[in-house]
Amino acid sequence: MRDGETTRPETLFEAPPLAEQERMVEAILFASATPVTVGELHARLPHGCDAPAALEQLAKRYDGRGVRVARVGDAWAIRTAADLAFLMTRETVETRKLSRAAVETLAIVAYHQPVTRAEIEEIRGVSVSKGTVEQLMELDWIRLGQRRNTPGRPVTFVVTRGFLDHFGLSSPRDLPGLKELRGAGLLDSSPRPDDVPDTEEDATDDMFERSPPEQEG
Repeated sequence: MRDGETTRPETLFEAPPLAEQERMVEAILFASATPVTVGELHARLPHGCDAPAALEQLAKRYDGRGVRVARVGDAWAIRTAADLAFLMTRETVETRKLSRAAVETLAIVAYHQPVTRAEIEEIRGVSVSKGTVEQLMELDWIRLGQRRNTPGRPVTFVVTRGFLDHFGLSSPRDLPGLKELRGAGLLDSSPRPDDVPDTEEDATDDMFERSPPEQEG
C-alpha cells in the first residue's frame, strides 16, 4: 500500500461470485437434517453473500430434476421430487394413525391458527385432552404461538415447520380448500358455518396418517 492510500473495508470482505454462493447454499442444504432459514444461511456464508439470490438460482437449477429446493415455512430444504416419492416407499413401512380427536384438533389448528384451546373446544364441541395436545406437540406438528391479548392471556397453537415438511406444504396457505376436500369426499356436502366440517373417520385418519421415519442404512 502506498503512502496516503487507505483500503476500503468492503474490499476486505468481498463476497464470492453468485455461482460460488449457490454451491455453498447447496452444500449446507444437502448436509442439513432439517430445513434451513435464510438467516441461518447468512450466518454460515461469507460476509456479503446474498442467500435469497443464491436460493433462487439453485431452485432453478434443480427444476425438473429428481430432487428440488423446497420452501418449508420460513426455511428451505432439498427434498425428493413429489412425483418420485413412490420410489422412496418400502413395503415394510409400519403406519401409525392418529386418534380421531388428534386429527380433528390438528385440522382445526391448521385451518384456524393461531387458535386457543378454548376455541378448539368450541369448534369441536368437546373438551381437548392434555394427551391429545401433547401427542401433536411430540410429533412436532403443532407448537405454542403468541399469547392472545385478551383476559387471561391464553396461549395459542400454530402448526410447525415439521407439519409443513411432512405434508409437502410451503405454507399453511397451501392447505387444500373446501372444494378440494369435498371433491375428495373428505367433507360433508353441507358443512356447518365457521367450523371444520365433520368427516368420515377412516378417510380423515388416512389423510393425516404418519409413518415413522426409516433408519438410514
